[in-house]
Amino acid sequence: MTIQRPKGTQDLLPGTVEQWQYLEETIRTVCQAYGYEEIRTPMFEATELFQRGVGQTTDIVTKEMYTFLDKGDRSMTLRPEMTASVCRAYVENKLYGQPQPVKLYYMGPMFRYERPQSGRFRQFHQFGIEVLGADQPVVDAEVISLVWNLYQRLGLTQLEVHVNSVGCPTCRAEHRKQLQEFLTLRQGELCNDCQERFERNPLRILDCKNPSCQALTTGAPTTHDTLCEDCRTHFERVLVLLGAAGVVYRVNPRLVRGLDYYTKTAFEVMVEEIGAQSAICGGGRYDRLVEEIGGPPTPGIGFAMGLERVLAALQVQHQLPEEKPRLFAMLIALGEKAQNEGFALLSALRSQGMSVSMDLLGRSLKTQLKAANRQGAQIALILGEEELAQNLLLMRDLTSGEQIEIPLTEAVEEIKKTYQRGV
Repeated sequence: MTIQRPKGTQDLLPGTVEQWQYLEETIRTVCQAYGYEEIRTPMFEATELFQRGVGQTTDIVTKEMYTFLDKGDRSMTLRPEMTASVCRAYVENKLYGQPQPVKLYYMGPMFRYERPQSGRFRQFHQFGIEVLGADQPVVDAEVISLVWNLYQRLGLTQLEVHVNSVGCPTCRAEHRKQLQEFLTLRQGELCNDCQERFERNPLRILDCKNPSCQALTTGAPTTHDTLCEDCRTHFERVLVLLGAAGVVYRVNPRLVRGLDYYTKTAFEVMVEEIGAQSAICGGGRYDRLVEEIGGPPTPGIGFAMGLERVLAALQVQHQLPEEKPRLFAMLIALGEKAQNEGFALLSALRSQGMSVSMDLLGRSLKTQLKAANRQGAQIALILGEEELAQNLLLMRDLTSGEQIEIPLTEAVEEIKKTYQRGV
């Protein structure tokens, strides 16, 4: 029996990897334009970080984390998300001592033990932004506008930006009270998860995907009904700034997000035609998270997007580049002496920045030419015993079939000229 990859993971093969590189390069370009710097954190952290940072009542902590004891009998967890890790790095490395705000972005694999389905994996990849040290509404608007600008550059359409305010601890307490009063007579009809949430975090009931729970919460008090004056003013200012930036948004009072640390602004970006999981980005403000994990009081806001879902949306909307990067030249060396000379030429051409390959199996001229065409090479460089005897190299245009002879001693410069002109 052959060993297969773990369930819920993927092998990213040549032909697909180029699509990932295109997306990652676009992300880096947009982040640079907005003045964000990259951060990289460990793939595993102390389990307590996610218990305190993500929230004890979340599905991530209660059901989905990959947790293990290391050889020192310490509980460790493969990171299920990055916000808590970034906040830990912010505190541990005393980034709060730098000029604020600190604007960071990350890309990398995350791990959650979920039921694999379209757009959802057990090892998946996220790109995210975290801004720490500023609580002004303009920061919220900038973060959301960065997402919008990225999707515009990628060519995605049919997007919906849903925004809401989930309030602060003061107005959340009043909403909790009103929501529990509304649900008291319906509590027994809620799903098992929501019955547990009723006491611990009833706001999460509004986020339940169970159709019966959604029906039972129809008409329930929303966070908008209980926003304090400060939260209401903050949210209204965010909406004004989003409009100024040209972001098309919709206020969704039922949007609460699935993590415990959110305060005030919360948002998601939805796109049709990628299956049941239509959200391709989500985030919000978390003004108490840094303090929760042992740091100084520090406002923060951020988002995360699953790269697999973004790529699925780009695929559906035919926005991925179709052509693979073309190989410039294939060196065809016939015989051991030609291979020795050709190997030196190959190194010289590569040192000049040219993409050049050669046959490694000692096949015939005809077979190697076919391989060059399959790999998309623009030219073939042919070197055999006859050419070696005359100190020549044949250069053949694989599109037109035109072939010329060039002195072997001048090969690098002549091939370079062809490369710079384009074939």
